[in-house]
Amino acid sequence: MNKLDILVIAAHPDDAELACSGTIAAHVAQGYKVGIVDLTMGEMGTRGNPELRLQESAKAAQILGLSARENLRFKDVFFKDDEAHQLKIVEMIRKYQPEIVLANAVSDRHPDHGKGASVASKACFMSGLRKIETFLEGQPQQPWRPAFVYHYIQNNFIKPDFVVDITPYWEIKLASIQAFASQFYDPNSQEPESFISSKSFLPFIESRAIEFGHSIMSKYGEGFTVERMLGVENLFNLK
Repeated sequence: MNKLDILVIAAHPDDAELACSGTIAAHVAQGYKVGIVDLTMGEMGTRGNPELRLQESAKAAQILGLSARENLRFKDVFFKDDEAHQLKIVEMIRKYQPEIVLANAVSDRHPDHGKGASVASKACFMSGLRKIETFLEGQPQQPWRPAFVYHYIQNNFIKPDFVVDITPYWEIKLASIQAFASQFYDPNSQEPESFISSKSFLPFIESRAIEFGHSIMSKYGEGFTVERMLGVENLFNLK
């Protein structure tokens, strides 16, 4: 059985690590099964190459304790929010039957992020429609719709609807990011500098985590937006 509790859908390898790996690590530590589906291999990125990105993804998956990680090999930058791409994601949702999907930021500096958010959100709804037929290894898949879809926050600031305390898992988050060594600051690298390889980028990631953590009176946090209003059954369970 491939069932996961949480499926993270990410436009690029390292999107999940940068934006929500603390949340992933926190839930793995609680015994939940978490997996990542990367949509592209990030082949249009300034640094590295697809094969290296896959190796780095595998290393990060091990650090995070993921139960599964796949790459759909959509065309980086050029993939579309259309039927063909939606159905590929539907196949993954039905394969892993997650209760919760974490998807890209609803809007961001990189157009693939907002596009990734949109295509994943639509696929989550479509996956519950029984008249949409998909197959896994030649066998028909059963409809499955996640109970919740949340969007992590990436480069651009978006006011979160809720924040997860990741303070105990900060070092795991940092290690998972650093697994993508080709992408981030290295004074000895001979590759051209990119937006995320600048010396200031990782301190920015920490500053964002501190900002979100501060909002809930914790050291580090990760913020998320919701697609529909969250309900509360017990006011005493709120942090």
